[in-house]
Amino acid sequence: MIVVTGGTGLLGRRVIERLVTEGQDVRVLSRRPRPAGEGGRYAWATADLGTADGVVHCATAVSRRGEPRLAERLVEAARRAGTAHLVYVSIVGVDRVPLPYYQGKLAAERVIAGSGLPYTILRATQFHDLLRTLFAKAAPLPVLPVPDLCFQPVDVGEVADRLAELATGEPAGRAPDVAGPRVRAARDLAAVFLRATGRRRPLLPVRLPGRVFRAYRAGGHLAPDRAVGTITFEDHLAAHPAPLGSYRGQR
Repeated sequence: MIVVTGGTGLLGRRVIERLVTEGQDVRVLSRRPRPAGEGGRYAWATADLGTADGVVHCATAVSRRGEPRLAERLVEAARRAGTAHLVYVSIVGVDRVPLPYYQGKLAAERVIAGSGLPYTILRATQFHDLLRTLFAKAAPLPVLPVPDLCFQPVDVGEVADRLAELATGEPAGRAPDVAGPRVRAARDLAAVFLRATGRRRPLLPVRLPGRVFRAYRAGGHLAPDRAVGTITFEDHLAAHPAPLGSYRGQR
């Protein structure tokens, strides 16, 4: 049996789909009851890892301190249950970009790597969904502000495929990173978003200050040598069409 934490999130849902499709016995670990309307294709647990053979940890605590604490609790539960394999999804650049959230992910990696449990850690670049949401939030403005950064977005489904593969395999320690098809300037991605949503907006270049954004400009969050994803930002937008104006007021 494979347990998935964060099974109601963007990535967790996809990982569950992949595992169920492969015929795996899946249990979702959540602090909340099973959602109404869920089809019952997998078990739902609120706290117990039971006799899990593996755990895919997709849940996140967001804060720098909360993320390693969550990992510590999971490690203790996995150790008590005798879990054979702990899989953790992290982010490319957590050791190079001094963003507090990244620092929390890096600390969680260290908790898992030092736990004594068999483990696999997979780092991925930003999802297409993140950039689409950021551009959508700015879309109602008369100009679209665009940071002077590059991104290498990857499809969440491709990351889920890799996590499912790793979860059903042998512990790999630090697995090779997963990144999108190519590195692209934010202004290029913003222009793609505008075309796909039928908008005309001037792009406003913005140079963001501070050491976090210096690290981003230096490419700390990129992995050009791991461009294994095949789904482009254009592909993603085509698969997630939205009528003109539908992003107005989105939070």
